[in-house]
Amino acid sequence: MNIESLIATYPRSRPELSGPMQAIYTKHYLDNRDGSGGLTRLKNWLEGWMHERVAARQHGIRLLELGAGTLNHLRYEPPGLEYSCVEPFKDLWQGRPELGRLHSMYSDLNDVPAGRQFDRILSIAVLEHVLDLPTLIARSALMLAEDGIFQAGIPAEGGALWGLAWRMTTGVSFWLRTGLPYGEMMRHEHVNDASEIQQLLEFYFEKIDVEHFPMPHQHLSFYYSLVARRPRIDVCRATLRKLEVQNNSCLV
Repeated sequence: MNIESLIATYPRSRPELSGPMQAIYTKHYLDNRDGSGGLTRLKNWLEGWMHERVAARQHGIRLLELGAGTLNHLRYEPPGLEYSCVEPFKDLWQGRPELGRLHSMYSDLNDVPAGRQFDRILSIAVLEHVLDLPTLIARSALMLAEDGIFQAGIPAEGGALWGLAWRMTTGVSFWLRTGLPYGEMMRHEHVNDASEIQQLLEFYFEKIDVEHFPMPHQHLSFYYSLVARRPRIDVCRATLRKLEVQNNSCLV
């Protein structure tokens, strides 16, 4: 799909969850992050690769994490950083001891004060969930300092190994516990696949570094690590202007 056709598919809509799935949604989300079962421990160990790759690229001290969840990435980063987060789902982070390390917490990227810049903007297992991904990338790119970097760890959604892995592990475990199809949860959550995310980053930034784990191929990977630098400022601004025009048209 060319980039114009891809961007035209946004903003996307999220398939509705059935009543039984809605009833267990929050508990499942928290268990998925902090659970102690064997599969959860294995998943968290594998996801650790994304956290480690992002944290390995230290660059400046002003950080903004998008979709910080339970603040579980903070333990991978050194102390002394000016660390801010965006996370609208308060049930995930309220009461967490890591809050003491934060400079700021925002419920939406639009809440970040105008003119504030960051040396690193990062996300772990977030971009696959975003309904209007072009807007989020464009807005984030314009918040970067002159030599800032945009980092993302994402699952290899759309790849053969990733699809087989969750169906044979989490999918089976989830069905045995709940009697519900995990595919419904995945379709609700993952609205962007890995190749779409990479294509959008390549459109909004001049330089992209891509790593795969464990093998260097989309269909042999569990996860990607992406580092983007040198945003195309005019392209980012054009996306936001188009969004502003659309929003104003809706008010007429």
